[in-house]
Amino acid sequence: MTTSYAFRAELWHYREQAGWHFITLPSALAEQLKDEAAPFRKGFGSVKVSACIAGQRWSTSLFPDSKSNSYLLPVKQAIRSAAGIHAGDEVDVEVDLMLPV
Repeated sequence: MTTSYAFRAELWHYREQAGWHFITLPSALAEQLKDEAAPFRKGFGSVKVSACIAGQRWSTSLFPDSKSNSYLLPVKQAIRSAAGIHAGDEVDVEVDLMLPV
């Protein structure tokens, strides 16, 4: 089963981890995901997803973030380069939650 979500959020750089860029999911979406994915979360509460930004799709996981009380979507360099996005950009994101059937 796949559930899709679309949202717009800012790409940001986590300075303490050289090169890591993330998007924080909107709080309302994070609450919905917590409920829907609860039985399927992996280590550290991560949730497997397929993500898409500017036509660039990749498989990854969302990671819970206690600071924002949300989930973080890591955006790797290859995706950022292909999509032409940088830290500080507002981007349209599609996330497909990958739940077992």
